[in-house]
This record gives sequence, structure tokens and C-alpha cells, in this order.
Amino acid sequence: MPLITPDTLRADTDFIARLTELRQDIHRHPETAFEEHRTSDIVATRLTELGIEIHRGLGGTGVVGTLKGKRPGQRVIALRADMDALFIEEQTGLPYASEVPGKMHACGHDGHTTMLLGAAEKLAADPDFAGTVHFIFQPAEEGLGGARVMIEDGLFDLFPCDAVYGVHNGPKEPLGSVQTRTGAFMAAGDTWEVIFEGTGGHGAMPHAATDPTVAAGQFIAALSQIISRKVPATESAVISVGHIAAGDYHSPNIIPSQVVVRGTARSYKPEIRDLLENAIGIFAESCAAPHGATARLIYTRRYPPLINSAEEVQHAVAAASETVGAEAVNPKAPPAGGSEDFSFLLEKVPGAYVMIGNGDGPDAAFVHTPKYDFNDALTPIGVAYWINLVQSELGG
Repeated sequence: MPLITPDTLRADTDFIARLTELRQDIHRHPETAFEEHRTSDIVATRLTELGIEIHRGLGGTGVVGTLKGKRPGQRVIALRADMDALFIEEQTGLPYASEVPGKMHACGHDGHTTMLLGAAEKLAADPDFAGTVHFIFQPAEEGLGGARVMIEDGLFDLFPCDAVYGVHNGPKEPLGSVQTRTGAFMAAGDTWEVIFEGTGGHGAMPHAATDPTVAAGQFIAALSQIISRKVPATESAVISVGHIAAGDYHSPNIIPSQVVVRGTARSYKPEIRDLLENAIGIFAESCAAPHGATARLIYTRRYPPLINSAEEVQHAVAAASETVGAEAVNPKAPPAGGSEDFSFLLEKVPGAYVMIGNGDGPDAAFVHTPKYDFNDALTPIGVAYWINLVQSELGG
């Protein structure tokens, strides 16, 4: 199969109309982590209709399709799309808005799934490449680590491969622009929780109480010093507080006996990750001790940093350049602060992850917000990228 452009795909109006209808249907019926049964059925049915061999059940609802090229070749690559939605009440007002209360495709995984299905259709129609492609449709990217679960269920034992590739839409970025980089491209995403405990007491007599709220307040104020005074200036890291819980709204005259502070920590290197975990615990204890309170840290390592491999980035950049033009591709994009469980796949197999601009201008809604929507104009671009990537990897 020759290299392909988005315009070539757009000219196939029936193909684009079917993909748009599919994407909007998936959007209308969002399914959250490990509950993607309807979406999984759609994926499996479509792949089977294309004559692609499928395997179901990894990660519960995961689907893997396998397509062999018509020319001999030993190299095996995997292309991955995530399928899950988020717990958000949609506010787009679109005719295909979510029909499931409290759930919506607010991150574009409906589009990711559609683009990979579109690429599978075109590749299956003319598998003019040397080697094998695995199409991985993954559940539970949003926080529950579906990629890790698929690996634990035997993903790379059943489907060993030489490289793995992923795509995410980039809201607010120019439509079709591509960003990637060699090395750390997305951050490790960890969750931490500090539980401050004291005796509590009457608000009118704080001298007779052990007040954990003061310790918690000093801890929150001091957190920024970990970044400014513990993390080397040449490194990047973030610590943010996202949740505080203490006392009862109806009892403001009572000093609570417990204060819970929860947040996130982001980093790009294992040693910085270790530093953050250690420093948060030390800072919490040092703030609690002078007040006679205690502090207990629960640090949960969720997603590791996403580390792209140099050779695979070259293939991704080559495919993107053929798809949208070299001037629209940034191969040295700055690292992003978000996290992605594609990182688990990259811990096992070399590969590359890219962001493709979703367009809609600077005022467009960002992902994880109730007014976000995947831009259907991105679909032919994403399909063309996947096809050209297969040609870059296996077209020799």
C-alpha cells in the first residue's frame, strides 16, 4: 500500500461518513473503565467483518486484532487505541450527546477507537506490507491502568511485538499538527494522601486540644518548597493538592481530630519520583510534630513516566510528515504534565506516542471537561497517520 494523505481518505465520502457515524454512536453510549462491553462488541464485530483475527478478554473488555501482511516479514508492531469514557455529565448540547447520565467521552477515546478501526479497514483491504500488525483496543486508560492489566493478563506473551505505538488528540492545538519527542514525553502520575491526626476539641479552647488543622495548613503552605528547594532546577516536577477533608459543615465550633489532604505528584525520572515521595512524608511529619499531632503518608504510584524510544520516534515522525507535512510536525515537543497508561506498554516494548492536534481554536473545550468533543475532522488525519506508520515500519 502506498503512502496515503488525508485528502485521499476524505475523497472516499462513504468511508468518512461511516466513521463519523460510528464515532458519534460510541460518543452517545459512553462506557467507563472495564465496562466497555458495547464498545468492545462493536470493535470485535468490525474487525471480524474485515477478516482480521481477534482475541478478546485481556483486561476484561480488551480486544486485539491481528493482521499479517501479504509480503513475508518478521517484524511485528502494535497500534493501540483506548476505549473508555469518564464520569462527567456532558454539557455540549450536541445531537449525539451522551445518553448515559454522569458519563461522557470527555477525552476523545471515541475518536481514538474510530481512527484505529478506520486504519484497520484500509489495511485489511490491501495488506501490502511485510510483517504483522496487532491492533490493541484497550479498556480503562482513565486512572485504572487498563494497559497494565492487559499486560498482566498476558498481552505481550500472546502477542509479542517489536514496537508499540499510541496516539492522543490534542485539544486547542492546530488540527493535524503532531507533537512528540524522544525520551520522557509524559509524566509519572502518582496519588498521595496525608492523614493528620490529633485529639480535636472545642473550638473555644484550642489550648486543650491537639489541633491537626494547623499542621495540615502549614503542610499545604510548605509543599511548594519541595519543588523549589529539593528538586534540582534542571528537572521538572509538580505537587498539587486536590482534596481536603476535615470536620463537619454543621459543627464549625469543633476542632476535628483528623484532617485528610490528598493530591497528585508528577515527575519524569525515577530518582525525582523517589525524592517527591520521601519529601512529602518528611514535610508532613515535620509539620505535625510541633503541634503534638501525627502524620501518615499513603503514596500510590500510578502511571510511570511515558518514555519514547528514539528509533520508533523516527518512524512516527516520518509517518506524520508524510501525512500532514514536515512543517506541521514537532519532533522535539516539550514534555507534557499529564500521564498516560500507554507508559506501561513502553516499559515492556520500545515505541512512540504522539499528540495530533484536535483543532477548534484556542477557545475550544479541553479534555476532561463537560463541553469537550472530539473533532471528526481529525479522523481522516489519524487514519492516514496509522496507515503511513505501518508503511514506515513494515513497508520495506
